[in-house]
Amino acid sequence: MHRVDYLTHIQERVLSCIRRHIAEHGQAPTVQEIGEAVGLRSRSSVHYQLVELEAKQAIRRERGRSRGIRLR
Repeated sequence: MHRVDYLTHIQERVLSCIRRHIAEHGQAPTVQEIGEAVGLRSRSSVHYQLVELEAKQAIRRERGRSRGIRLR
């Protein structure tokens, strides 16, 4: 696992949501599922958090796939 820079509280919640969903369902959650799980109403807010997590190398995203989030 890669070392990540400091994560904000919401980034930690998003990352935890992704880890939990993969463990329980065998695949990453959708943007909508992440938003519902962590209390973010807009998809753009979730996208922003995913961009930040990718920049901090906590996740890797596969463009064009609804469940294209991979843990690093």
